[in-house]
Amino acid sequence: MTGNFKQKLLGWFILSRPPFHSVGVLPFILGTFMAYRMTGAFNPEVLALGVCGVILIMLSTYHSGEYFDLRENAISARIHQNQFAGGTRVIIEGRMPAGVPLWTSIIALVFALLIGIVLQFVYKTGPWTLVLGCLGALPGFFYSTEPVRLVKRGLGELFIGFCYGWLPVASSYYIQASEIAPVIHWLWLPIGFSIFNVIFLNEFPDYEADVATGKKNLLARIGKKNGRVVYIVFNLLTCLGMLVSPAFGIPFKVVYFYLPFTVIALFILYQVLKNRHDEARWLEILCGLNIAVSLGTSLAFILAYI
Repeated sequence: MTGNFKQKLLGWFILSRPPFHSVGVLPFILGTFMAYRMTGAFNPEVLALGVCGVILIMLSTYHSGEYFDLRENAISARIHQNQFAGGTRVIIEGRMPAGVPLWTSIIALVFALLIGIVLQFVYKTGPWTLVLGCLGALPGFFYSTEPVRLVKRGLGELFIGFCYGWLPVASSYYIQASEIAPVIHWLWLPIGFSIFNVIFLNEFPDYEADVATGKKNLLARIGKKNGRVVYIVFNLLTCLGMLVSPAFGIPFKVVYFYLPFTVIALFILYQVLKNRHDEARWLEILCGLNIAVSLGTSLAFILAYI
């Protein structure tokens, strides 16, 4: 394998952000496992196709973001080296032509649609399969894509919370059981709150770049001072939602499984109260821990149902 090919392969790997797929795949697996535990329904082929569809939708989202956020990312690259913000820098560093992520984003979206068609009409997963898929695919694709560009309208973070919270749990349950259990309408909230916080905290390193280019995401609209308050509120809502979830039919074991992540969430909150997020190195650490809390939210639910 030549060095040039290795560099291209590494560039594609970085551009596609495989580690970040976990925040979408874990809630999807949770919904599948819940369907099996609550109804006995489980089709491994449907699960495999569903996971592929989720990954393709995330690829479409990430790649379109690389293309349409190029100006902001170029500024961010000069300001910070936070690995959780500012894009992958693959285009900025010249590893890949600028137009490639746009086309790969569209191609990934088309393949996700084909998977949705196969699930609905070949595997007979239910009449709402394609609708549920589009609820994730379209906001994902248009999160950064012009002219819709949800991220500049102050709504992108809310759509992300929904698309990584209710949607993967509900859709994976639905394509297995052809229904959506009422408990999901509660269970998704702490997952959605946690992923909202992941996206929101990741906007802090890019604040100056976003303001300079008029990106108008939620943090750019309300400022860092108010953003700090919003982050703290959603951090507490995540923990509270998990701790009271047994009152809504979730196995009580979830409280025990979530305790380590509660500690991490409160540690982040304490550091934010001390304004440690104003320090570049600390902010990168907090962003990483924030993702761990989000993953732990879905994982705690999965373990509780086991």
